[in-house]
Amino acid sequence: MLVIEVTNAREVVRQRVGRLGQRLIGTVVDPEAQVERALLQELETAFRDFGIEARIYSVSGPRMVGRTHIEMPLQVREQRVVD
Repeated sequence: MLVIEVTNAREVVRQRVGRLGQRLIGTVVDPEAQVERALLQELETAFRDFGIEARIYSVSGPRMVGRTHIEMPLQVREQRVVD
């Protein structure tokens, strides 16, 4: 199982929307969800190309606590099944 925590979602979205859109980040645009949606699409494409079958989830809630624990309140944002 892989766990990927995107730590610079706000900066990535800022780069994509420019200075004018920066003010909307956090109010209208959820930067984590936007970046995760793009990553889901890229992972799905790469997995299909390699013949990998998987379930990929975009969830909100989990947080890394140090290097040894994950807090797991979980809300599934999106799910993809790659066959």
